[in-house]
Amino acid sequence: MTVRHEAMNNEKSMKRTAVIIAVANGVIFTFLGSAINILLPAMGKEFGMNTVQMGWVVTAFLLTSTAFLLPFGRLSDIIGHKRMFLIGVTIYSIVTFLLAVLPGNATALIAFRALQGLTASMLFVTGVTLLISIYPPAERGKILGINAACVYLGLSLGPPLGGALTYYFSWRSPFIITAVVNFILAIYVLLKLKGEWAEAKGESFDIKGSLIYILSFSTMFAGFSIIPKTSGFILMPIGLIGLIIFIIYENKRPFPILKTAIFKKNKAFTIAAVSALINFSATFVVAFLISLYLQNMKGFTSLHAGKIMLVQPVLQTIFSLFSGRLADKKDPQSIASAGMAITVLGLIMLIFVQKDTSLPYIITALGVIAIGFGVFSSPNTTAAMNAVEKQYFGVASSLLWTMRLIGQITSMSIAVIVFTLITKEATVTVDNSDLFLHSMRVILIISAILCFISVFLKTRKKTE
Repeated sequence: MTVRHEAMNNEKSMKRTAVIIAVANGVIFTFLGSAINILLPAMGKEFGMNTVQMGWVVTAFLLTSTAFLLPFGRLSDIIGHKRMFLIGVTIYSIVTFLLAVLPGNATALIAFRALQGLTASMLFVTGVTLLISIYPPAERGKILGINAACVYLGLSLGPPLGGALTYYFSWRSPFIITAVVNFILAIYVLLKLKGEWAEAKGESFDIKGSLIYILSFSTMFAGFSIIPKTSGFILMPIGLIGLIIFIIYENKRPFPILKTAIFKKNKAFTIAAVSALINFSATFVVAFLISLYLQNMKGFTSLHAGKIMLVQPVLQTIFSLFSGRLADKKDPQSIASAGMAITVLGLIMLIFVQKDTSLPYIITALGVIAIGFGVFSSPNTTAAMNAVEKQYFGVASSLLWTMRLIGQITSMSIAVIVFTLITKEATVTVDNSDLFLHSMRVILIISAILCFISVFLKTRKKTE
Protein backbone atom coordinates (compact mmCIF):
# COMPACT_ATOMS: atom_id res chain seq x y z
CA MET A 1 0.00 0.00 0.00
CA THR A 2 2.86 2.36 0.85
CA VAL A 3 4.60 1.60 -2.44
CA ARG A 4 1.39 2.26 -4.35
CA HIS A 5 0.81 5.49 -2.44
CA GLU A 6 4.38 6.61 -3.18
CA ALA A 7 3.93 5.80 -6.88
CA MET A 8 0.74 7.86 -6.97
CA ASN A 9 2.50 10.78 -5.32
CA ASN A 10 5.36 10.57 -7.83
CA GLU A 11 2.88 10.53 -10.69
CA LYS A 12 1.07 13.57 -9.28
CA SER A 13 4.39 15.36 -8.79
CA MET A 14 5.44 14.69 -12.39
CA LYS A 15 2.07 15.85 -13.70
CA ARG A 16 2.31 19.01 -11.59
CA THR A 17 5.80 19.69 -12.95
CA ALA A 18 4.55 19.07 -16.49
CA VAL A 19 1.82 21.67 -15.97
CA ILE A 20 4.41 24.16 -14.69
CA ILE A 21 6.57 23.48 -17.76
CA ALA A 22 3.52 24.01 -19.97
CA VAL A 23 2.63 27.24 -18.19
CA ALA A 24 6.09 28.78 -17.81
CA ASN A 25 7.58 27.74 -21.13
CA GLY A 26 4.33 28.24 -23.01
CA VAL A 27 3.73 31.74 -21.66
CA ILE A 28 7.26 33.15 -21.65
CA PHE A 29 8.48 31.60 -24.88
CA THR A 30 5.48 32.68 -26.94
CA PHE A 31 5.30 36.07 -25.22
CA LEU A 32 8.44 37.10 -27.08
CA GLY A 33 7.23 35.46 -30.29
CA SER A 34 4.14 37.67 -30.37
CA ALA A 35 5.82 40.76 -28.92
CA ILE A 36 8.32 40.83 -31.80
CA ASN A 37 5.65 42.16 -34.16
CA ILE A 38 5.02 45.10 -31.82
CA LEU A 39 8.77 45.67 -31.35
CA LEU A 40 9.55 45.73 -35.09
CA PRO A 41 8.67 49.39 -35.76
CA ALA A 42 10.93 50.49 -32.88
CA MET A 43 13.72 48.23 -34.14
CA GLY A 44 13.23 49.55 -37.65
CA LYS A 45 13.43 53.14 -36.45
CA GLU A 46 16.60 52.57 -34.42
CA PHE A 47 18.44 50.72 -37.19
CA GLY A 48 16.85 52.44 -40.21
CA MET A 49 15.32 49.21 -41.57
CA ASN A 50 12.85 49.00 -44.46
CA THR A 51 9.87 46.62 -44.60
CA VAL A 52 11.87 43.78 -46.15
CA GLN A 53 14.60 44.00 -43.50
CA MET A 54 12.01 44.00 -40.73
CA GLY A 55 10.53 40.89 -42.32
CA TRP A 56 13.95 39.25 -42.10
CA VAL A 57 14.10 39.88 -38.34
CA VAL A 58 11.22 37.39 -38.14
CA THR A 59 12.25 35.13 -41.03
CA ALA A 60 15.85 34.60 -39.81
CA PHE A 61 14.55 33.17 -36.53
CA LEU A 62 12.08 30.90 -38.30
CA LEU A 63 14.60 29.68 -40.88
CA THR A 64 17.22 28.44 -38.40
CA SER A 65 14.74 27.08 -35.86
CA THR A 66 13.05 25.01 -38.59
CA ALA A 67 16.31 23.78 -40.14
CA PHE A 68 17.51 22.29 -36.85
CA LEU A 69 14.18 20.82 -35.67
CA LEU A 70 14.45 17.34 -37.16
CA PRO A 71 18.06 16.72 -36.07
CA PHE A 72 17.33 17.96 -32.55
CA GLY A 73 14.10 15.93 -32.42
CA ARG A 74 16.01 12.75 -33.24
CA LEU A 75 18.81 13.65 -30.80
CA SER A 76 16.18 14.24 -28.11
CA ASP A 77 14.88 10.67 -28.56
CA ILE A 78 18.43 9.38 -28.07
CA ILE A 79 19.85 11.47 -25.20
CA GLY A 80 16.54 12.16 -23.44
CA HIS A 81 13.82 14.77 -23.75
CA LYS A 82 14.49 16.33 -20.33
CA ARG A 83 18.21 16.67 -21.01
CA MET A 84 17.59 18.28 -24.41
CA PHE A 85 15.03 20.63 -22.86
CA LEU A 86 17.49 21.73 -20.16
CA ILE A 87 20.28 22.28 -22.69
CA GLY A 88 17.94 24.20 -24.97
CA VAL A 89 16.36 26.47 -22.37
CA THR A 90 19.76 27.36 -20.88
CA ILE A 91 21.45 28.24 -24.18
CA TYR A 92 18.31 30.02 -25.40
CA SER A 93 18.36 32.20 -22.28
CA ILE A 94 22.00 33.18 -22.85
CA VAL A 95 21.55 33.97 -26.55
CA THR A 96 18.36 35.95 -25.89
CA PHE A 97 20.14 38.08 -23.29
CA LEU A 98 23.05 38.73 -25.66
CA LEU A 99 20.59 39.67 -28.41
CA ALA A 100 19.22 42.38 -26.15
CA VAL A 101 22.56 43.97 -25.29
CA LEU A 102 24.97 43.42 -28.21
CA PRO A 103 23.45 44.27 -31.65
CA GLY A 104 24.40 47.74 -32.90
CA ASN A 105 23.05 47.50 -36.45
CA ALA A 106 20.43 45.69 -38.53
CA THR A 107 22.82 42.99 -39.76
CA ALA A 108 23.91 42.04 -36.24
CA LEU A 109 20.30 42.03 -35.07
CA ILE A 110 19.23 39.62 -37.84
CA ALA A 111 22.27 37.41 -37.18
CA PHE A 112 21.44 37.14 -33.47
CA ARG A 113 17.83 36.33 -34.32
CA ALA A 114 19.10 33.49 -36.50
CA LEU A 115 21.21 32.16 -33.60
CA GLN A 116 18.25 32.53 -31.25
CA GLY A 117 16.13 30.47 -33.64
CA LEU A 118 18.69 27.66 -33.61
CA THR A 119 18.56 27.40 -29.81
CA ALA A 120 14.76 27.75 -29.79
CA SER A 121 14.42 24.60 -31.92
CA MET A 122 15.59 22.55 -28.91
CA LEU A 123 12.61 23.84 -26.95
CA PHE A 124 10.18 23.34 -29.83
CA VAL A 125 10.94 19.62 -30.07
CA THR A 126 11.00 18.85 -26.34
CA GLY A 127 8.20 20.93 -24.82
CA VAL A 128 5.23 18.92 -26.13
CA THR A 129 7.21 15.66 -26.08
CA LEU A 130 7.82 15.97 -22.32
CA LEU A 131 4.14 16.63 -21.68
CA ILE A 132 2.84 13.63 -23.64
CA SER A 133 5.57 11.40 -22.17
CA ILE A 134 4.34 12.18 -18.66
CA TYR A 135 0.58 12.07 -19.34
CA PRO A 136 -1.32 8.90 -20.39
CA PRO A 137 -3.09 8.86 -23.81
CA ALA A 138 -6.53 9.37 -22.28
CA GLU A 139 -5.45 12.69 -20.75
CA ARG A 140 -3.28 14.08 -23.56
CA GLY A 141 -6.02 16.28 -24.94
CA LYS A 142 -6.30 17.96 -21.53
CA ILE A 143 -2.58 18.65 -21.08
CA LEU A 144 -2.19 19.72 -24.71
CA GLY A 145 -5.18 22.01 -24.22
CA ILE A 146 -3.49 23.52 -21.14
CA ASN A 147 -0.28 23.89 -23.13
CA ALA A 148 -2.09 25.54 -26.03
CA ALA A 149 -3.90 27.87 -23.61
CA CYS A 150 -0.58 28.88 -22.06
CA VAL A 151 0.87 29.45 -25.51
CA TYR A 152 -2.02 31.76 -26.32
CA LEU A 153 -1.74 33.42 -22.92
CA GLY A 154 1.86 34.23 -23.84
CA LEU A 155 0.63 35.49 -27.17
CA SER A 156 -1.93 37.58 -25.27
CA LEU A 157 0.71 39.17 -23.10
CA GLY A 158 3.05 39.80 -26.03
CA PRO A 159 1.35 42.76 -27.74
CA PRO A 160 0.25 44.81 -24.69
CA LEU A 161 3.19 44.00 -22.40
CA GLY A 162 5.73 44.15 -25.23
CA GLY A 163 4.22 47.43 -26.37
CA ALA A 164 4.29 48.86 -22.85
CA LEU A 165 7.89 47.78 -22.23
CA THR A 166 8.94 49.28 -25.57
CA TYR A 167 7.02 52.48 -24.90
CA TYR A 168 8.38 53.04 -21.38
CA PHE A 169 11.83 51.44 -21.71
CA SER A 170 13.18 49.93 -24.94
CA TRP A 171 12.51 47.14 -27.44
CA ARG A 172 15.42 45.31 -25.75
CA SER A 173 13.62 44.91 -22.40
CA PRO A 174 11.27 42.03 -23.45
CA PHE A 175 14.32 40.00 -24.52
CA ILE A 176 16.01 40.52 -21.14
CA ILE A 177 12.86 39.49 -19.24
CA THR A 178 12.44 36.38 -21.40
CA ALA A 179 16.07 35.37 -20.82
CA VAL A 180 15.84 35.68 -17.04
CA VAL A 181 12.54 33.79 -16.67
CA ASN A 182 13.66 30.95 -18.95
CA PHE A 183 16.86 30.55 -16.96
CA ILE A 184 14.80 30.25 -13.75
CA LEU A 185 12.65 27.61 -15.48
CA ALA A 186 15.78 25.60 -16.35
CA ILE A 187 16.83 25.55 -12.69
CA TYR A 188 13.33 24.48 -11.58
CA VAL A 189 13.11 21.59 -14.06
CA LEU A 190 16.60 20.42 -13.10
CA LEU A 191 15.64 20.27 -9.42
CA LYS A 192 12.04 19.03 -9.63
CA LEU A 193 11.60 16.76 -12.65
CA LYS A 194 12.98 13.31 -11.85
CA GLY A 195 13.62 10.58 -14.39
CA GLU A 196 14.31 10.72 -18.10
CA TRP A 197 12.52 9.78 -21.32
CA ALA A 198 14.82 8.51 -24.08
CA GLU A 199 12.90 5.99 -26.16
CA ALA A 200 15.74 5.61 -28.70
CA LYS A 201 18.57 5.38 -26.16
CA GLY A 202 21.57 3.50 -27.53
CA GLU A 203 20.77 4.16 -31.18
CA SER A 204 23.23 6.13 -33.31
CA PHE A 205 22.74 9.73 -34.39
CA ASP A 206 22.98 10.38 -38.13
CA ILE A 207 25.37 13.35 -38.31
CA LYS A 208 25.85 13.20 -42.09
CA GLY A 209 22.11 13.10 -42.76
CA SER A 210 21.59 16.00 -40.34
CA LEU A 211 24.12 18.16 -42.17
CA ILE A 212 22.57 17.38 -45.56
CA TYR A 213 19.14 18.29 -44.23
CA ILE A 214 20.20 21.52 -42.50
CA LEU A 215 22.15 22.82 -45.50
CA SER A 216 19.50 21.80 -48.06
CA PHE A 217 16.56 23.16 -46.09
CA SER A 218 18.32 26.45 -45.33
CA THR A 219 19.35 26.88 -48.96
CA MET A 220 15.89 26.20 -50.34
CA PHE A 221 13.98 28.51 -48.02
CA ALA A 222 16.63 31.22 -48.07
CA GLY A 223 16.20 31.19 -51.84
CA PHE A 224 12.43 31.30 -51.53
CA SER A 225 12.68 34.26 -49.15
CA ILE A 226 14.65 36.43 -51.61
CA ILE A 227 12.57 35.79 -54.74
CA PRO A 228 12.23 37.58 -57.21
CA LYS A 229 16.00 38.11 -57.10
CA THR A 230 17.96 35.88 -59.50
CA SER A 231 19.88 34.30 -56.63
CA GLY A 232 16.57 33.16 -55.16
CA PHE A 233 15.67 31.21 -58.29
CA ILE A 234 19.13 29.59 -58.18
CA LEU A 235 19.16 28.66 -54.49
CA MET A 236 15.65 27.18 -54.39
CA PRO A 237 16.22 24.28 -56.83
CA ILE A 238 19.66 23.59 -55.32
CA GLY A 239 18.07 23.22 -51.89
CA LEU A 240 15.21 21.10 -53.27
CA ILE A 241 17.66 18.71 -54.95
CA GLY A 242 19.53 18.48 -51.65
CA LEU A 243 16.31 17.53 -49.81
CA ILE A 244 15.56 14.82 -52.37
CA ILE A 245 19.08 13.43 -51.86
CA PHE A 246 18.46 13.60 -48.10
CA ILE A 247 15.25 11.53 -48.34
CA ILE A 248 16.93 8.91 -50.54
CA TYR A 249 19.87 8.75 -48.14
CA GLU A 250 17.64 8.49 -45.05
CA ASN A 251 15.65 5.56 -46.47
CA LYS A 252 18.89 3.54 -46.49
CA ARG A 253 19.96 4.37 -42.94
CA PRO A 254 19.25 1.97 -40.04
CA PHE A 255 18.65 4.90 -37.65
CA PRO A 256 17.52 7.88 -39.75
CA ILE A 257 16.65 11.30 -38.34
CA LEU A 258 13.49 11.21 -40.47
CA LYS A 259 11.39 8.06 -40.56
CA THR A 260 9.41 8.50 -43.76
CA ALA A 261 7.17 5.63 -42.66
CA ILE A 262 5.49 8.08 -40.28
CA PHE A 263 4.04 9.76 -43.37
CA LYS A 264 3.70 6.73 -45.65
CA LYS A 265 1.89 4.43 -43.23
CA ASN A 266 0.10 6.95 -41.04
CA LYS A 267 -2.63 8.87 -42.82
CA ALA A 268 -3.93 10.57 -39.65
CA PHE A 269 -0.53 12.02 -38.81
CA THR A 270 0.05 13.12 -42.40
CA ILE A 271 -3.29 14.95 -42.54
CA ALA A 272 -2.58 16.70 -39.23
CA ALA A 273 0.94 17.70 -40.32
CA VAL A 274 -0.19 19.09 -43.69
CA SER A 275 -3.05 20.93 -41.97
CA ALA A 276 -0.60 22.58 -39.55
CA LEU A 277 1.60 23.60 -42.49
CA ILE A 278 -1.23 25.26 -44.41
CA ASN A 279 -2.86 26.85 -41.36
CA PHE A 280 0.32 28.60 -40.25
CA SER A 281 1.11 29.57 -43.86
CA ALA A 282 -2.23 31.36 -43.95
CA THR A 283 -2.37 32.97 -40.50
CA PHE A 284 1.11 33.74 -39.18
CA VAL A 285 1.53 36.91 -41.25
CA VAL A 286 -1.64 38.51 -39.86
CA ALA A 287 -0.01 39.85 -36.67
CA PHE A 288 2.91 41.26 -38.69
CA LEU A 289 0.58 43.07 -41.09
CA ILE A 290 -1.82 44.43 -38.46
CA SER A 291 1.04 45.68 -36.27
CA LEU A 292 2.48 47.68 -39.20
CA TYR A 293 -1.00 48.84 -40.19
CA LEU A 294 -1.92 50.13 -36.73
CA GLN A 295 1.41 51.83 -35.99
CA ASN A 296 2.34 53.14 -39.44
CA MET A 297 -1.05 53.71 -41.06
CA LYS A 298 -3.19 54.62 -38.04
CA GLY A 299 -0.36 56.30 -36.14
CA PHE A 300 -0.93 54.39 -32.89
CA THR A 301 1.84 53.93 -30.35
CA SER A 302 3.22 50.45 -29.67
CA LEU A 303 1.29 50.50 -26.37
CA HIS A 304 -2.04 51.26 -28.04
CA ALA A 305 -1.46 48.80 -30.90
CA GLY A 306 -0.62 46.08 -28.40
CA LYS A 307 -3.89 46.60 -26.55
CA ILE A 308 -5.88 46.36 -29.79
CA MET A 309 -4.14 43.16 -30.86
CA LEU A 310 -4.81 41.61 -27.44
CA VAL A 311 -8.18 40.29 -28.62
CA GLN A 312 -6.62 37.61 -30.83
CA PRO A 313 -4.50 35.67 -28.31
CA VAL A 314 -7.11 36.06 -25.54
CA LEU A 315 -9.76 34.33 -27.64
CA GLN A 316 -7.23 31.74 -28.77
CA THR A 317 -6.51 30.96 -25.11
CA ILE A 318 -10.18 30.47 -24.25
CA PHE A 319 -11.10 28.37 -27.27
CA SER A 320 -7.96 26.20 -27.18
CA LEU A 321 -8.87 25.08 -23.64
CA PHE A 322 -12.37 24.21 -24.78
CA SER A 323 -11.28 22.43 -27.97
CA GLY A 324 -8.50 20.53 -26.20
CA ARG A 325 -10.93 18.91 -23.78
CA LEU A 326 -13.45 18.31 -26.56
CA ALA A 327 -10.76 16.49 -28.58
CA ASP A 328 -10.60 13.81 -25.84
CA LYS A 329 -14.29 13.03 -26.45
CA LYS A 330 -14.93 13.78 -30.14
CA ASP A 331 -13.04 13.28 -33.39
CA PRO A 332 -10.18 15.82 -33.18
CA GLN A 333 -9.80 16.05 -36.98
CA SER A 334 -13.41 17.20 -37.40
CA ILE A 335 -12.95 19.85 -34.71
CA ALA A 336 -9.74 21.08 -36.34
CA SER A 337 -11.46 21.26 -39.73
CA ALA A 338 -14.21 23.46 -38.27
CA GLY A 339 -11.54 25.76 -36.88
CA MET A 340 -9.96 26.13 -40.31
CA ALA A 341 -13.32 27.11 -41.84
CA ILE A 342 -13.82 29.83 -39.21
CA THR A 343 -10.31 31.14 -39.93
CA VAL A 344 -11.15 31.56 -43.63
CA LEU A 345 -14.02 33.88 -42.70
CA GLY A 346 -11.76 36.10 -40.59
CA LEU A 347 -9.13 36.37 -43.34
CA ILE A 348 -11.78 37.37 -45.86
CA MET A 349 -12.94 40.12 -43.50
CA LEU A 350 -9.41 41.57 -43.28
CA ILE A 351 -9.10 41.70 -47.08
CA PHE A 352 -11.54 44.63 -47.11
CA VAL A 353 -9.60 46.76 -44.59
CA GLN A 354 -8.89 50.33 -45.76
CA LYS A 355 -6.98 53.21 -44.19
CA ASP A 356 -10.16 54.56 -42.59
CA THR A 357 -11.61 51.19 -41.50
CA SER A 358 -13.07 51.34 -38.00
CA LEU A 359 -11.32 49.66 -35.09
CA PRO A 360 -14.39 47.55 -34.14
CA TYR A 361 -14.32 45.97 -37.60
CA ILE A 362 -10.60 45.17 -37.36
CA ILE A 363 -10.99 43.78 -33.83
CA THR A 364 -13.93 41.64 -34.94
CA ALA A 365 -11.94 40.19 -37.86
CA LEU A 366 -8.99 39.42 -35.58
CA GLY A 367 -11.40 37.80 -33.13
CA VAL A 368 -12.88 35.50 -35.79
CA ILE A 369 -9.39 34.38 -36.85
CA ALA A 370 -8.50 33.82 -33.19
CA ILE A 371 -11.54 31.63 -32.58
CA GLY A 372 -10.78 29.59 -35.69
CA PHE A 373 -7.15 29.08 -34.71
CA GLY A 374 -8.08 28.22 -31.11
CA VAL A 375 -10.54 25.58 -32.29
CA PHE A 376 -7.95 24.16 -34.73
CA SER A 377 -4.67 24.01 -32.79
CA SER A 378 -4.84 21.56 -29.87
CA PRO A 379 -7.23 19.06 -31.57
CA ASN A 380 -4.90 18.92 -34.55
CA THR A 381 -1.90 18.25 -32.28
CA THR A 382 -3.88 15.62 -30.35
CA ALA A 383 -4.83 13.84 -33.58
CA ALA A 384 -1.21 13.84 -34.74
CA MET A 385 0.41 12.59 -31.52
CA ASN A 386 -2.26 9.93 -30.88
CA ALA A 387 -1.45 8.48 -34.30
CA VAL A 388 2.22 7.64 -33.60
CA GLU A 389 3.96 5.09 -31.41
CA LYS A 390 5.73 6.18 -28.23
CA GLN A 391 9.27 5.63 -29.56
CA TYR A 392 8.58 8.19 -32.30
CA PHE A 393 7.29 10.98 -30.03
CA GLY A 394 10.41 13.12 -30.43
CA VAL A 395 10.53 12.77 -34.21
CA ALA A 396 6.76 13.24 -34.55
CA SER A 397 6.84 16.36 -32.37
CA SER A 398 9.74 17.78 -34.37
CA LEU A 399 7.91 17.00 -37.63
CA LEU A 400 4.82 18.83 -36.40
CA TRP A 401 6.89 21.83 -35.36
CA THR A 402 8.71 21.66 -38.68
CA MET A 403 5.39 21.87 -40.53
CA ARG A 404 4.28 24.79 -38.37
CA LEU A 405 7.53 26.68 -38.81
CA ILE A 406 7.71 25.97 -42.53
CA GLY A 407 4.22 27.44 -42.63
CA GLN A 408 5.42 30.52 -40.74
CA ILE A 409 8.43 30.89 -43.03
CA THR A 410 6.18 30.51 -46.06
CA SER A 411 3.79 33.09 -44.65
CA MET A 412 6.55 35.65 -44.04
CA SER A 413 8.29 34.83 -47.34
CA ILE A 414 5.08 35.49 -49.25
CA ALA A 415 4.80 38.82 -47.43
CA VAL A 416 8.42 39.77 -48.20
CA ILE A 417 8.02 38.82 -51.89
CA VAL A 418 4.78 40.80 -52.24
CA PHE A 419 6.24 43.84 -50.46
CA THR A 420 9.36 43.64 -52.63
CA LEU A 421 7.33 43.54 -55.85
CA ILE A 422 4.80 46.24 -54.91
CA THR A 423 6.58 48.65 -52.54
CA LYS A 424 10.10 48.17 -53.98
CA GLU A 425 11.45 47.77 -50.41
CA ALA A 426 10.22 51.21 -49.37
CA THR A 427 9.77 52.08 -45.71
CA VAL A 428 6.15 51.86 -44.56
CA THR A 429 4.75 55.36 -43.92
CA VAL A 430 1.48 57.23 -44.27
CA ASP A 431 2.81 58.72 -47.52
CA ASN A 432 2.91 55.33 -49.26
CA SER A 433 -0.18 53.91 -47.54
CA ASP A 434 -1.78 52.90 -50.85
CA LEU A 435 1.17 50.67 -51.71
CA PHE A 436 1.15 49.10 -48.25
CA LEU A 437 -2.61 48.46 -48.25
CA HIS A 438 -2.43 46.96 -51.74
CA SER A 439 0.39 44.65 -50.58
CA MET A 440 -1.53 43.67 -47.46
CA ARG A 441 -4.63 42.88 -49.49
CA VAL A 442 -2.74 40.63 -51.91
CA ILE A 443 -1.08 38.77 -49.02
CA LEU A 444 -4.42 38.21 -47.26
CA ILE A 445 -6.09 36.97 -50.46
CA ILE A 446 -3.33 34.38 -50.86
CA SER A 447 -3.73 33.40 -47.19
CA ALA A 448 -7.51 32.98 -47.48
CA ILE A 449 -7.13 30.79 -50.58
CA LEU A 450 -4.57 28.57 -48.83
CA CYS A 451 -6.82 28.15 -45.81
CA PHE A 452 -9.86 27.35 -47.96
CA ILE A 453 -7.92 24.69 -49.87
CA SER A 454 -6.93 23.11 -46.55
CA VAL A 455 -10.57 22.91 -45.41
CA PHE A 456 -11.54 21.30 -48.73
CA LEU A 457 -8.72 18.75 -48.66
CA LYS A 458 -9.26 17.91 -44.99
CA THR A 459 -12.98 17.31 -45.53
CA ARG A 460 -12.37 15.25 -48.66
CA LYS A 461 -9.77 13.03 -46.97
CA LYS A 462 -12.12 12.39 -44.07
CA THR A 463 -14.90 11.18 -46.40
CA GLU A 464 -12.59 8.84 -48.35
